[in-house]
Amino acid sequence: MRVLAVEDDPRIAGDVQAALTAAGFLVETVADGEEAWFLGDTEDYDLIVLDLGLPSMDGLAVLKRWRAAGRETPVLALTARGAWTERVEGIEAGADDYLPKPFRMEELVARARALMRRAAGRGGAVTRIGALGIDANRMTVTVNNRPCAVSPLEYRLLSYLAHQGARIAPASELLEHLYGDDDAREVNALEALIARLRRKLGPGVIGTRRGFGYFIEDAAE
Repeated sequence: MRVLAVEDDPRIAGDVQAALTAAGFLVETVADGEEAWFLGDTEDYDLIVLDLGLPSMDGLAVLKRWRAAGRETPVLALTARGAWTERVEGIEAGADDYLPKPFRMEELVARARALMRRAAGRGGAVTRIGALGIDANRMTVTVNNRPCAVSPLEYRLLSYLAHQGARIAPASELLEHLYGDDDAREVNALEALIARLRRKLGPGVIGTRRGFGYFIEDAAE
């Protein structure tokens, strides 16, 4: 899952990136409101962690611009401000959740996962689609209730496909969410990754619609 983390405090930004990366997210960090607005308006992220106190453009202004432009990416707002009126202002501007500073990274990760589940229309930490089970808390995968060892990259791919439901995800979209702007964004790398996963998971889990993309087969039924 691709996350944009917007935080101007270098220490907090580093901690947020480390915690979310360890939780299986692909994280891009920026410290400036103008840059955050541009990226959130032109790139597709699964989640945005947004500090409301930013230089050049306040986080609330950034959020309002995204929502006015129809950008519906889930946003977890961070702020050092503690007044309940400012929390309400953040929610009314379009934030999906609110986390006041200081906070523990474990809570940040838990809230990020909850927002991802909510966006996908699921409530629990474990997503089950046919024989496939994906545990977001433990970052584990099962097939027919048997553990299946997957790499972090394989886990991210499965998790992303599972969150799409019956929708077919194009190869270009999968590459962007797996690698971001990395030079490793090559179709053969994705095909090799899917081939390895299919060997591990067995037939009937990851489907292909030639020329369109990939999907979880039981989700399409």
